[in-house]
Amino acid sequence: MSAVFFPPALPRAAALVLLLPIAATAQEAPFSLTLPIDCVPGEDCVVQNYVDADPGAEARDYACGPLSYDGHKGTDFRLPTIAQQAEGVEVRAAADGVVLGLRDEMPDILQGWEGAPELDGRDCGNGVTIGHENGYETQYCHMAQGSIAVAVGQRVAAGERLGEVGLSGQSQFPHLHLSVRRDGVELDPFDPEDRVACGAAEQTLWETPPDYLPGGLLDAGFAPGVPDYLDLQRGTAQAEVRSDTPLVLWGFAFGGRAGDVMHLVVEGPEGRVVDQKMPLDKTQAQLFRASGRRAPEGGWPSGDYEGHVTLLRDGAPLSERRATLSLGE
Repeated sequence: MSAVFFPPALPRAAALVLLLPIAATAQEAPFSLTLPIDCVPGEDCVVQNYVDADPGAEARDYACGPLSYDGHKGTDFRLPTIAQQAEGVEVRAAADGVVLGLRDEMPDILQGWEGAPELDGRDCGNGVTIGHENGYETQYCHMAQGSIAVAVGQRVAAGERLGEVGLSGQSQFPHLHLSVRRDGVELDPFDPEDRVACGAAEQTLWETPPDYLPGGLLDAGFAPGVPDYLDLQRGTAQAEVRSDTPLVLWGFAFGGRAGDVMHLVVEGPEGRVVDQKMPLDKTQAQLFRASGRRAPEGGWPSGDYEGHVTLLRDGAPLSERRATLSLGE
């Protein structure tokens, strides 16, 4: 048996002096989260939904906006299209911890689409749960089937690859749903103490909190007609326009509010082709608008066409996207 060294007993006052710095050190290292997905919020992903901060039947996010729905208990990092998801976007551990559980057996089919499976309580789809110190847990949902890269009992570091964003479970768009819990209680990482009144909390659980985006454009492009909504979701709405076909500019957005305006403008080699402001008459989580013209007699002039889509709120630009098109002889 190896010897164990115990220091001589200290007077009570001295013992307290030694313990106080240790407690202070523990308080200096609170639980914090890094971004759980390999994207840049506001550029190639957005937060589509936040934790529902309304205690009643209505829904609101921590900033009192409509980016949530009744009973939503996580943060949804949304990719603009399924085409981007199909390229492979990593899901990463948001903090150091140990893998407590996982699922990797459900197909990547959005709910409502043909072939979507019965969920039977598996709303999270494929995912991973990680346990952290001080009673914290994080859960990562809707991951791609066959992408899970960790095992139960494995210790992982913040930023380590867990798998990829998928379409599994209760999902209507490609995204990662992140849930945060402490001692089994769901927390909003943007407002963990539930004290915010329509604004940012002084202390969040994020090392660097993603900026709050109250809505914006996800994608824009040209097509020879009004695109199908499923093609917008898939990322295949951009289609060939010829000199003899209609020329249509479209914009795909999230977080639209009643009173917003989508402004679509097309500039061609001989001047402005389209200039239309389209008001939104209701608040919608996802939406699109399109505007265009039939080909003139003799066809569209050869040259470059530039589309400019702007989402306006209270008369000011909230988000902008551009699209280009070249028509030859």
